[in-house]
Amino acid sequence: MSLSSDGTTDQAPADPAATDDVLAHQPIGYWSGRVHEAVTRHLRDAMARIDVTQPQYWVLNRVNGGPAAPSVEEVIAPLAPLAGGRHEISRTVDQLLHRGWLRTDAAGNLHLTETGKAARSRLRELATELRAEVHRGIDDEEYVAALKVLRTMIANVEGAGES
Repeated sequence: MSLSSDGTTDQAPADPAATDDVLAHQPIGYWSGRVHEAVTRHLRDAMARIDVTQPQYWVLNRVNGGPAAPSVEEVIAPLAPLAGGRHEISRTVDQLLHRGWLRTDAAGNLHLTETGKAARSRLRELATELRAEVHRGIDDEEYVAALKVLRTMIANVEGAGES
């Protein structure tokens, strides 16, 4: 690691084989991007093997998650940012209605069918297995610490433009 003329440490270039003494100077964008890509690919590949998509799982969970049956809009709005837009979740709702995993009531609210409940249960088991794979060798304390660091970085960046 080299020091610049003002005494600060230069950021090290992204290096997957970096040693511990260099890791503190690695770019977070590289590492967070790699984690996102690897975990998302692993999850989506496992779901594809059983002919399900991650957005379908999100929708099933959202429909299942509240005290009252949600409207299509109540499902789409919170999931749209995760899926690249409203159209993707709207399509996903249509796919699940076509599959018979969702149904609508007279008011247009969404409900899981028995088949949808069974699919969601299978997907929950799969997600639990995949989480265990991803978290292997990482205890809960380390995981919470890592998420707190990432949450602070997000707050730092999102707050930077508000002065």
